[in-house]
Amino acid sequence: MKRLAIITVGKTHTGKSTFARALEKELHNSFVMDQDNHAEFINTYYKKLPPKNGPNTLKHALSKLIVDYAKENTDFHIIASNANRTRTGRTYLLEEIYPKDMFVRILVHFDIPDDILRDRVKGSQRNTNIFRGPYSNFEDVLNRQQEESSNDDVVEPEESEADHLFVIKHNDEVESIINEIVRISK
Repeated sequence: MKRLAIITVGKTHTGKSTFARALEKELHNSFVMDQDNHAEFINTYYKKLPPKNGPNTLKHALSKLIVDYAKENTDFHIIASNANRTRTGRTYLLEEIYPKDMFVRILVHFDIPDDILRDRVKGSQRNTNIFRGPYSNFEDVLNRQQEESSNDDVVEPEESEADHLFVIKHNDEVESIINEIVRISK
């Protein structure tokens, strides 16, 4: 059986990281590849290196190195816990990083209403050491993501993009989707 590549899609505070950690506990032989960890590492130890504007190419290079290592040296399923909100970004992941001949590709879209997200970011205790640029809190991040939603490339995933698509609209759906992904792995 091919390995699984589970790719999360959603705005900040939708539950992507919590889902990924819960899935990792249930899906044997898997690991979470979370770019927030890489951003925190870079911002803690290499503060001067990230680009001031544009994509965080250093963070992306570190993430790619980790994924390439896992692909070449392990047989782990990979749980990519990131926003992945643009079709261009998802296409790159699905075609170049997690190709169909190596992986069963699964998208998990967190479609949580913005009013719930606004409440979550107001009370957030998450580490803000992942930020660069003008962001000082998760409300700023959510505001930017809401503005980006009008961008033509920021679109909800479609079933045709991957082998499987799951949509989470409420937290009570998480357990059944984790169980379904574990079933697919067997």
